[in-house]
Amino acid sequence: MPAAQDRIAARVAAIAESATLAVDTKAKALKAAGAPVIGFGAGEPDFPTPAHIVEAAAAACRDPRNHRYSPAGGLPELKAAIVATTGRDAGLEVSADQVVVTNGGKHAVYNAFAALLDPGDEVLLPAPYWTTYPEPIRLAGGIPVVVPTEVGAGFKVSLDQLEAACTPRTKVLLFVSPSNPSGAVYAPEQVEAIGRWAVERGIWVVTDEIYEHLTYDGHRHVSMPSVVPELADRCLVLNGVAKTYAMTGWRVGWMIGPRDVVAAATNLQSHQTSNVANVSQRAAIAALEGGLDDLARMRDAYDRRRLLMHSMLSAIDGVTCMVPEGAFYAFPSFEGVLGRTLGGRPVGDTLELAEVLLEEAKVAVVPGEAFGTPGCARLSFALGDDDLEEGVTRIAKLLSA
Repeated sequence: MPAAQDRIAARVAAIAESATLAVDTKAKALKAAGAPVIGFGAGEPDFPTPAHIVEAAAAACRDPRNHRYSPAGGLPELKAAIVATTGRDAGLEVSADQVVVTNGGKHAVYNAFAALLDPGDEVLLPAPYWTTYPEPIRLAGGIPVVVPTEVGAGFKVSLDQLEAACTPRTKVLLFVSPSNPSGAVYAPEQVEAIGRWAVERGIWVVTDEIYEHLTYDGHRHVSMPSVVPELADRCLVLNGVAKTYAMTGWRVGWMIGPRDVVAAATNLQSHQTSNVANVSQRAAIAALEGGLDDLARMRDAYDRRRLLMHSMLSAIDGVTCMVPEGAFYAFPSFEGVLGRTLGGRPVGDTLELAEVLLEEAKVAVVPGEAFGTPGCARLSFALGDDDLEEGVTRIAKLLSA
């Protein structure tokens, strides 16, 4: 009889659990059991999907066209809408055959690395990074090369750091702005400089632009291939409707890139999943064609909440917090409280701190270890104002005891 460890393929057994989903699942389970848990873990808007999008989906359900298979790479109408909004919002001119519609942003990430990487290829991964990124790199046979950044630099990677991490096996740089989890937004000149460095080095860039519309205080998102056109033939742009339109559960993302890579990813997807659910694609068309008025209202709420969260966290002894420039996360450092005894137990790292906060304060946060940055933790401010204030108050009370 084979050993127990042989029952699961090694490449799958080695996948780390999604820390953000794990925290959210545990918090929801405690809440369902009656505990007054406040969750800062999930990275999703707390707003309902706008009504006109929901109505478009309801109409799509009644249309027999949507009851059948459709092209694996996406509905032509949705591809056309993606082309239009990419030109409008990112200043990037593309054609429909440069777009593949995916089952959410995570699927776009997976397809990007599956299409680009061979075993042993290295991917430069500035930290802090979204907890999902390393796993599809490894599944494709690639090697994540973590490039740590510092809060003093605004959690932004420098050219010197990238150059030092680059080797003859480097094939891809993963670039994210606005950043999950740090909230950092690179200035246009920084984006351009990194893009020109990638061109000179002859490496690919995978740029995740899912938070493109969530920026504050005059910071703005710029798409790397729009400011460095020479990069376009070696760049994949990932995006989706989840964050901008409060559609995390609808599972519609996309990848934009050179035609040969998009064709390869489409071929892969034809065997993985076939088409994205047609009703979700019709809803996404309504979202992209419906403008950004609903987003403006959501962003105003996020803006108010980020300032409240930042001020409250910064007032806690031993906690330091960068003002979030984009997305909807704060990423404070808890280095000043580690080593204390909290809730009757010593807390040596942010993994243990997150456990204590959940057990003692009934507050769920995601420890920085999940993002390659121990000592910090991610708190989403995409939740109601009252819960936000109560949750941070509980953290302050526990850490001040």
